[in-house]
Amino acid sequence: MRWPELVLAACLGLGAPAQLLAQSPSRQEVQQAADVVRSHPDLGGRKKVKTLRLRERDDPSEKQQDPAQWRWVLALFRWMAETARVLVWVGGAVLVALLLVGLRHWLRVRSQAFRMPAGAPPTHVQSLDIRPESLPPQVGAAAAGLWQRGEHVAALSLLYRGALSRLVHGHGLPIKGASTEGECLALARTRLDPAGGAFFSTLVAAWQLAVYGARLPDGTQVLALCREFDTQLPAPAPGPS
Repeated sequence: MRWPELVLAACLGLGAPAQLLAQSPSRQEVQQAADVVRSHPDLGGRKKVKTLRLRERDDPSEKQQDPAQWRWVLALFRWMAETARVLVWVGGAVLVALLLVGLRHWLRVRSQAFRMPAGAPPTHVQSLDIRPESLPPQVGAAAAGLWQRGEHVAALSLLYRGALSRLVHGHGLPIKGASTEGECLALARTRLDPAGGAFFSTLVAAWQLAVYGARLPDGTQVLALCREFDTQLPAPAPGPS
């Protein structure tokens, strides 16, 4: 049956009596009519159409496994984290040890000043004994003898100890047991005349060069300090007996 025939049949159907249209076809009749229509060559028959769809994952919550080539990177970062933690603990322990050593030294230096009664002159400055009875009568001559025998640091130590002793007991400088070279020099400049202040400044510089700089000053300069010592810093007059 061609398309014109189908159109003609449709027109005839429109003109059918109303009582025929009122009759409802059975399910079997409908199925047979549908099969006839589908089998007609002009209607094209059945067709299969394929479309692409995104495949849904079976378990969306499942985490993707790390690629094998990145596992060594993760292991490296874990190792670095553990190493950094160990280094922090070791560094903290070293810092605490240094603080304890420094505190012990500070307490040892300061304890001498705390034990002395108020107004009493110190017996030691840092670790240097400045008691008059610990020094020879002629400090300059004794220091020169030490220097000429090759005991250079001992000679400079004697000059510096003697100078501090003369400043404390002869000039009444308020030097404390923990006073540094710079503090002693600043106090000396307030009591000594310009010549005496320059002498003590040169002596302190020579002492610091040998002790902290690990270098010896010029021998001529040291022997000059020895000769001028008792002139610039004379021993205090003995008190009344």
